[in-house]
Amino acid sequence: MGMLDKAKDALGIDDKADQASDKAKQMQDKAKATVDKAGDAVDDKTGGKHSGHVDKAQDMTKDAIDKMNKK
Repeated sequence: MGMLDKAKDALGIDDKADQASDKAKQMQDKAKATVDKAGDAVDDKTGGKHSGHVDKAQDMTKDAIDKMNKK
């Protein structure tokens, strides 16, 4: 084990990176759920009249959320 590995272990850097990754995934899931909830609210208010457009917007937004996490 090299000096850098020992420093990482002492500081818990790998654990913190894992925690940050888990938190990002949780926030991503929460954002997608919010997009679904907002789209459902729009569908309710419009009586489903524009549901095709709303569904497309939801899909595009969720795809954008996925892309942000991959960068």
